[in-house]
Amino acid sequence: MTASPPLNGHKRPAMPVLGDWQPVEPEPVEEQRSPQPEPPVADAEVARARAWAEAEERRVAAEAAKEERRIKAEAEADAIRAKGEEEARRLRLANDRQERKAREDDAASDARIAESHRKRDEANRASKEAAEQAKRTSEEQAEAAKEVAEADEKWRKYAIRFAIVCAIVALPVQMNAFWNREAPWLIAAPIMLEGAAWVVHRGARAAVANGRPVWHYRTIVWLFALIAAAINLFHGIAEFDLGTAIGTAFASVAGPGVWDLHEHGRIRKRDGVKTRRERKAQEKAAKVEAARRASEEKRRAAENEAAEKAAAEARKRLAEDRAEQFPDVWDEAVKIAAAVGSTTDDAAVWARAYRNIKGCDPGESIESITARRAAEKRVEAALTGTPVNTLSKTTNAQRAIQVKAPRKTSSYKPVPPRRKKNDTPRFHPAARALAADAKRTANARQKDAP
Repeated sequence: MTASPPLNGHKRPAMPVLGDWQPVEPEPVEEQRSPQPEPPVADAEVARARAWAEAEERRVAAEAAKEERRIKAEAEADAIRAKGEEEARRLRLANDRQERKAREDDAASDARIAESHRKRDEANRASKEAAEQAKRTSEEQAEAAKEVAEADEKWRKYAIRFAIVCAIVALPVQMNAFWNREAPWLIAAPIMLEGAAWVVHRGARAAVANGRPVWHYRTIVWLFALIAAAINLFHGIAEFDLGTAIGTAFASVAGPGVWDLHEHGRIRKRDGVKTRRERKAQEKAAKVEAARRASEEKRRAAENEAAEKAAAEARKRLAEDRAEQFPDVWDEAVKIAAAVGSTTDDAAVWARAYRNIKGCDPGESIESITARRAAEKRVEAALTGTPVNTLSKTTNAQRAIQVKAPRKTSSYKPVPPRRKKNDTPRFHPAARALAADAKRTANARQKDAP
């Protein structure tokens, strides 16, 4: 007897024995001449076999359903595990990103703090160096001012001493020239002459201190000095020799002249008059500055010319591109420019022509607007999980039903007016379609509501 093959990995149950075992080939029996009804035992065997087959079919179906549930449970478990792993991975990545961002923020904060400290240290160092430099500069200026003051004081003292020596040399010849036994008081004339020169010198010094003009003081001083020199020269030649005359005349002029040089320096310092070296340096610096300005102006002119040339070329290329890409808009722009007295490269003229032909602003088109709205629908579908085909055509479509539900019937029944055809305006086809869509959506929501 051959064993049955296993079913779904399980051993088949043994077939129940219904009665005694019978040989495969039945024993020959005598042919019955007349048909006889089957015995009740055969019907019982058939019923048992059918019941066993049905039981086996139910068992196989149950095992298949069990196996299907097991596979489905394993798949769900795998999906849950994969989802958990994916969620864990996302959380780990998010935590890593947050940690990395925190580290970056800390590093950036440390860098900002370090930069702030560095700038503060640099500012402190710069202020300290500036203070030290200012102190050194003030000390140098004070030292230079002290040296200048000492030099001016020495120059003043030497000028006074030289003037005194010159007066001592010049006065004897003048006194000899004015000596007269019958008029001895004339001996005071030379003293008066030299004293007048020095008095006027003091007036010139006061004028310098007060900022007043000093030319007339200096003129009078030189007049007195020349008078004294003339007296010494003529009297020295007449009474003494030529050398004495020239020496005393020079002494009469040299004393006031040296002091006038001293006052001349004070006047130029007061007026801020620069020296010849300073004037030469200033002229040289002015020439260098003029050359630099001329070079800068030349460079700017070249840059402006290049910029204008580039702008003209850009306008030309833009006009060619517009005429090639938008010939109908270009023709409209030419007409508008001729009408308003402008040019086609005017932004206002081109925008107006573009709106006249395309119906939208420059840079927009029917294709771009359609593509943008389709992209917005896809984004909305991705965010809401709704298929693109079921999305509303507009973002602010009507969501509620315009036509209200009829109220409860009232007992009051007035005489209805006589209706006529087209006595009420019909709904727009688009409004009817939207109302139908809204009605279907509301019915679906009511049906899905618990």
